[in-house]
Amino acid sequence: MEILFLLLFWGVPIVFGFFCGRIIEKQHYDSIHAREKALLHLPATASRQPVLSGQVARCELVGGSVVVSVDYFKRAAASLRTVVGGPVKSYESLLDRAKREAVLRLKESCPDAHEIVNLRLETAPLSKNTQGGIGAVEVFAFATALYYTEAPAA
Repeated sequence: MEILFLLLFWGVPIVFGFFCGRIIEKQHYDSIHAREKALLHLPATASRQPVLSGQVARCELVGGSVVVSVDYFKRAAASLRTVVGGPVKSYESLLDRAKREAVLRLKESCPDAHEIVNLRLETAPLSKNTQGGIGAVEVFAFATALYYTEAPAA
């Protein structure tokens, strides 16, 4: 009887949460892929030098940020990994999505720009959970958007 109670009390929410998390992550990746494809015409580089050539009409500092909460399953997997060591795969997809989302938000903030240069990413923990681990992470992307007098040839 106690085992049945434990399975229902803990097992069902854990399984439900795991599958919901996977579905939500897949939907977010699908959204990222579609938006990246739509913004492919706007090059972004970490270089300080423009890739395209032309007369720069104006430039502006642009940024995009995202805050991602660490879900229970990724936190549990990371906790287990701290015991045995090695790469924390459960956080890698989380940070990959956060970085790509921040860059997409940056690009979406300057849709008329011709080029983005000097792209930088910063990460910061925003909250700690009760066990001392990170509860949420912010990724901030910032860069310089260049606007040319005439659309440069690629």
